[in-house]
Amino acid sequence: MLGLVGAFVLIMIAPAPARAGENTFVEVVPNSAQAGTRVRIRASCDNANNRQATVRSDAFGGPVVLRPDNGFLTAQATIPGNKQPGDFPVDLRCDNGNTATTTLTVLNMEQPTKGPATGGGGTAGGTGTGSVLLVGGLAAVALAVGFGFLGNRRRTGTGS
Repeated sequence: MLGLVGAFVLIMIAPAPARAGENTFVEVVPNSAQAGTRVRIRASCDNANNRQATVRSDAFGGPVVLRPDNGFLTAQATIPGNKQPGDFPVDLRCDNGNTATTTLTVLNMEQPTKGPATGGGGTAGGTGTGSVLLVGGLAAVALAVGFGFLGNRRRTGTGS
């Protein structure tokens, strides 16, 4: 019982969390993105979505202006290709004083510029091996058909 009373007193003394407008938020889609890609930002400044707002993040390298779009504030931003991986706060600042924050995770996975050198296949260009194989295959089929006719002639000629 004493624990419940103590918890109640702590709740009553603790300051209330800072609360922006009921409908103030910012979101980044996708919220995890590869360095060098473009992300969409969508936000709401409560009842001020008919005015511009700004978003700041070290992930973008500068402020991004959000403009009204179908009842929301939207923009696109590009993450620089040399951005180091990590979590970056994205801070919304509205004209009416409301603020909101979300997190963008920047990925920087190495991507190969071309496929691995695993050797030439039948479809590899430049050496002409595909043509040689095709001609060789056709020659083998022709020989098999020819031997089939010869074998068939001998049987019919000796049996009469």
